[in-house]
Amino acid sequence: MGVEKTTREMIIETSRDVKWICKTLAEMKESAGELERRVRSLERWRDERDGGDRRVQRISAGAGGLVGGVAAAVVQMLLR
Repeated sequence: MGVEKTTREMIIETSRDVKWICKTLAEMKESAGELERRVRSLERWRDERDGGDRRVQRISAGAGGLVGGVAAAVVQMLLR
């Protein structure tokens, strides 16, 4: 049979385990915080890019409407 641990040895082992767990949790929190910052940065970049695309679409729609109105006016003038 195996050698049984003394209470002192079990306390020392438990203390080491608790320290390891605390260190690992701190590293996980730091890693999660960094990941969160990276995700937020990507979301801001995507929002800026999408906002620029929407501006181009609005300008294009406005220009298309203007050109369509001018074309309609020219056609009406030619038909009179």
